[in-house]
Amino acid sequence: MKKLSLYSMSLFAILLLTSCEAVETIFKAGMWWGIIVVVGIVALLLWLFSRGKNS
Repeated sequence: MKKLSLYSMSLFAILLLTSCEAVETIFKAGMWWGIIVVVGIVALLLWLFSRGKNS
């Protein structure tokens, strides 16, 4: 009986939980955070270099 319960719970999880969508969402969020961080670092470097030239 315990094996049957484990198998049915596994089948239930496989059919109802769509892990591909979860992974896709995580990668999309990670991609956008990466883009924001890179743009921020580039802007900071440009600001620092322009500040140094004005002195």
